[in-house]
Amino acid sequence: MTITGVVELTLQVRDLEALEAFYTDVFGLRVLKREDDRVWLAAGERSRLGLWLPGEKEFGDEGGAHVHYAFGVEPGTLDAIVARLREREIDVEGPVEHPGGDRSIYLEDPEGNVVEAWDFFDRGEGAERGTDALAKED
Repeated sequence: MTITGVVELTLQVRDLEALEAFYTDVFGLRVLKREDDRVWLAAGERSRLGLWLPGEKEFGDEGGAHVHYAFGVEPGTLDAIVARLREREIDVEGPVEHPGGDRSIYLEDPEGNVVEAWDFFDRGEGAERGTDALAKED
């Protein structure tokens, strides 16, 4: 396999400053770079989240809708994330425990994108099907 993982996710946003503030404040993402029409945020060791204003971009990107996406989080951190969200009066569902012991929370960012924070790859059955499964040779 030549794919090493998802390294970039880009969301089309209406209010660049508000979304940057949300993701840096709530999830602690670090700003990598600010440009006139976009902001890049570090989302873990090997990936970044792009927040882009609408409009034509250099590779024909036009934006669009998505269903949801998930951040991977370390086991034991979901309760602290929920507390931080509730302090900021942000509605959050969960933590929801899934079969196998992994847990998730679900919320919407200020523009309605559904964000999941999930400890799947590091907990219970998720580790068997996630990081452990990824580390196995076929």
